[in-house]
Amino acid sequence: MRTPAINDPVRLLHDVPNLYLQKGDVGVVRAMWFEPTTAYEVEFHPPGLGQETRTILPAEDIQVTGDERAVGD
Repeated sequence: MRTPAINDPVRLLHDVPNLYLQKGDVGVVRAMWFEPTTAYEVEFHPPGLGQETRTILPAEDIQVTGDERAVGD
């Protein structure tokens, strides 16, 4: 599985109900952090909200799209 980089499209691997995001939603990495742990700021455009949603996610919650073969359900 490839490590995400800025501007990579990524797929959400878990629901984030408080932000109306669901497993499988696709967003774009906008920033990365490496301390104290690796995390990514990802921008999503959930249908029906009319605006983007950005959230910080740990590496294990996202996967670069096109790399789905590496994760089972």
